[in-house]
Amino acid sequence: MNIEDKIKNCVRDIPNFPKAGIIFKDITPILQNPKLCAEITEAFFEHTSHLNIDCVAAVESRGFFFGMLIAQRLQVPFIPIRKKGKLPYDTYEQSYMLEYGTATIEMHKDALNAGQSVLLHDDLLATGGTIEAATHLIEFAGGTISAYSFLINLSFLHGEEKLHRYCKEFVGLAKY
Repeated sequence: MNIEDKIKNCVRDIPNFPKAGIIFKDITPILQNPKLCAEITEAFFEHTSHLNIDCVAAVESRGFFFGMLIAQRLQVPFIPIRKKGKLPYDTYEQSYMLEYGTATIEMHKDALNAGQSVLLHDDLLATGGTIEAATHLIEFAGGTISAYSFLINLSFLHGEEKLHRYCKEFVGLAKY
């Protein structure tokens, strides 16, 4: 069985969460399977190790699970991107639109150096708004996106198309 099938066999669909009409892709069953987590980490490594990544950035909170593992496997620093008010030091911030309002994410100002190559990771790509905002944070800090990686790509929402203007290198292990 390939990695996409293994992921899809573990992801649990939760209807009407966090609001009516949405089918939430719950990855917590994957996290209960250490062997599959190791296989997923290795799959991300195989897709990105040739890119000379300087650091891995990931978006709160579910992006942290595999973002940190990918950074460890690539042997590069990890950069957390969090919701506004959650990081203790000086930050850059970027607001973006949600279906139901706006949100703001932040990254420490000293998280990366100008010119560094970043792998930007999140657990799931939907419309791309959050990851596009994270891209702006990285670019504002002087970094460049070398690749995007996602455990799940909800391709019917066309988020990948939005990201191609920033970087064409894209890894989505399970496509819906």
